[in-house]
Amino acid sequence: MPVWCCRCSLAGHFRSYTNPETEGQLLNSFVQYFGDSLGRKIKRMPLIEETVLPGDSLVTLPVVIIGNGPSGICLSYLLSGYRPYLSPEAIHPNPILHTKLEEARHLSIVDQDLEYLSEGLEGRSSNPVAVLFDTLLHPDADFGYDYPPVLHWKLEQHNYIPHIVLGKGPPGGAWHSMEGSMLTISFGDWMELPGLTFKEWATSKRRNIKTDRVMPEEIACYYKHYVKVMGLQKNFRDNVYITSVSRLYRGEDDEDRSQLNENISAQHLDMEDGQKSLIKRNWEVRGYQRATDGSHVPFCLFAENVALATGTFDSPGRLQVEGEDFPFVLHSMSDFGVAISKGKLRGKADPVLIVGAGLTAADAVLCAYNNNIPVIHVFRRRVTDTSLIFKQLPKKLYPEYHKVYHMMCTQSHTVDSNLHSAYTSFPEHKVLSFKPEMKCVLQSASGLKKILKFSVALVLIGSHPNLFFLKDQGRSIGHHSNQPITCKGNPIEIDPYTYECTKEANLFALGPLVGDNFVRFLKGGALGIARCLAVRRKKKHELIEGGDGGGDGVP
Repeated sequence: MPVWCCRCSLAGHFRSYTNPETEGQLLNSFVQYFGDSLGRKIKRMPLIEETVLPGDSLVTLPVVIIGNGPSGICLSYLLSGYRPYLSPEAIHPNPILHTKLEEARHLSIVDQDLEYLSEGLEGRSSNPVAVLFDTLLHPDADFGYDYPPVLHWKLEQHNYIPHIVLGKGPPGGAWHSMEGSMLTISFGDWMELPGLTFKEWATSKRRNIKTDRVMPEEIACYYKHYVKVMGLQKNFRDNVYITSVSRLYRGEDDEDRSQLNENISAQHLDMEDGQKSLIKRNWEVRGYQRATDGSHVPFCLFAENVALATGTFDSPGRLQVEGEDFPFVLHSMSDFGVAISKGKLRGKADPVLIVGAGLTAADAVLCAYNNNIPVIHVFRRRVTDTSLIFKQLPKKLYPEYHKVYHMMCTQSHTVDSNLHSAYTSFPEHKVLSFKPEMKCVLQSASGLKKILKFSVALVLIGSHPNLFFLKDQGRSIGHHSNQPITCKGNPIEIDPYTYECTKEANLFALGPLVGDNFVRFLKGGALGIARCLAVRRKKKHELIEGGDGGGDGVP
């Protein structure tokens, strides 16, 4: 099995453990990504040991994006040189924002002061750039209006920043593994990415979209097609699993970011065309790519900047109770769907136990209900709790979820009642343990315990990002140090306008990792990162032309 490593003029060295054919396929992959000129360089490289330490001849990739869901796709789109401009005929319904946009109509939004444009805007994201970009793409959407975007897009090749997007599956990320029979919570046009509306895609594919809400399968296909039609494929690598992301060195710049230009001098590197570039090798990214035959091809990349776009779908939330690891306790809708499709629950006298009060748990209730499987529904909150998601959804748009909420309220268990035949809810209850004989111990808010028998248990209490490839699983970069990263309680702490981690230079994060769980808002993260990197790139070029060897900080 070959090991490839991005070393020596953005190339690599290979150590063959199997046969030359696999190595040749990997070589061709690099040639396709980096171009023929670099491919010739790779073929001239000697085969050396993978354990060789980094030396002066090493060069980094400017950007490595980890995660190929909508966050990673949108960032790749902007880094590929696509630029948003105010449309000539556009008038934004917010007169103050429109006046600001008119002041620099000749500039793309990426080249403008995002803090200035974001000032005074309000929306359903705590990140100001996310609110800004959303109101440019979907003006006044939260007020029920369907105004067209005020932006149009231009491809400017000179703004391309070399990057690579690494993902476990095809472009679209976790959308390819979501339950396909459920409708998305968001409207289809809120799920779309810049430059290609969802309706345009549906029409081109002759898809008959009957409602504003669509199935995850449709969204996954749209994202995969988007990467192709926008010409982004060369930047994407599928079937890639990251095992570690580590900083190669730490200097005074990590202690005093304001001294970045003075403390660390970047290297002048001769490129093949005779030009020079300022570059820093800040990060080492290791992992493996799964080949078609199932084998693993290890790799090592060096990056100047790393962008985390992994989302939060990796690690299902757990109750942390006794017996949760029994095989009959599931933690995902996909596993539940498999059990139903294989007929494992057909004819079972005992009900399914579903734990959780979110939309995924509601999806599971609907799935079981529609398959004539009795349900025991356990959740900790009161049915009158105003923070329940059902309280925030209009009945006309989300009738199926309000059906579940109605059952939660009207078919609840009381001390004197028996289980309802099709569905019984247990509000203000928590699971104490699971027993090997497929029994569950519940406890009410008053302390009363009850033992119930079930056929399979489904724990759906949210999910968390899996950042195991970072030191201490990324705990140090959250708002609350030494606590696990979660999208709600402890997102990654970032600069609100550049999306750079405040505690790690040259490490960026976007999407659910910074609290933006909806696709319509995660696009703002891509805008912030693209602007930050564009500004730093411009400063590098100015330093090169001026003969200075300074750093690459953004003031």
